[in-house]
Amino acid sequence: MNRTDRPVIVALDFDTLDGALALADRLDPATCRVKVGKELFTRAGPAAVRALGTRGFEVFLDLKFHDIPNTVAGACRAAADLGCWMVNVHAGGGRAMMTAAAAALAGQAGRPLLIAVTVLTSLDDLALGEVGVDATAGDQVVRLATLAESCGLDGVVCSPLEIAPLRGCLDPGFTLVTPGVRPAGAAQDDQVRIATPGSAIAAGASYLVVGRPVTRAADPAAAVLAIDAECREARRA
Repeated sequence: MNRTDRPVIVALDFDTLDGALALADRLDPATCRVKVGKELFTRAGPAAVRALGTRGFEVFLDLKFHDIPNTVAGACRAAADLGCWMVNVHAGGGRAMMTAAAAALAGQAGRPLLIAVTVLTSLDDLALGEVGVDATAGDQVVRLATLAESCGLDGVVCSPLEIAPLRGCLDPGFTLVTPGVRPAGAAQDDQVRIATPGSAIAAGASYLVVGRPVTRAADPAAAVLAIDAECREARRA
């Protein structure tokens, strides 16, 4: 199983670079990684990744590339050139697109991990049916994750509820990145398929993406350490 002594990825979902960096400056890159998503990247661009890198953070660039194969391959190469630690694509883009993305990164020194988004954690079975997916969220995640593995990707994004089924059918080293993680008592916000950090790690998650429970905490660094401690306890158990 692909595990790490730093399972927490803090989602820097801010609308300004100053806000993201102010929060990052309250964190320790020795205890967590950070995620740059669409809003921050659209507003600040590559400067956001570079600024976080100079602070010692490994960056997950969460732009969910989904386009024709050549375009996605070029975007993945650009992310590698930027020094990203992890980058993602949409598994719904299909075999040719994911294979092209993997090929674009193959052989690069220090290449980023390449993972695929399966089903967004904000979607449930009803929402999938409305867009023409005749499968449950769980079944669709397994289908897309299996496809991503066969295309040479390093892992997938999945909700906590799909971790155990995926661990039962994929290579043990396949990376599972899990959003929708909320410490006990935290607000659910706009996530539907959620779990606590400990239960996600116990089920087999490799990394946990955590946003508001850290970024809105009075002491973000302490919040990361508390989540990390819960993860360590789950692994010992």
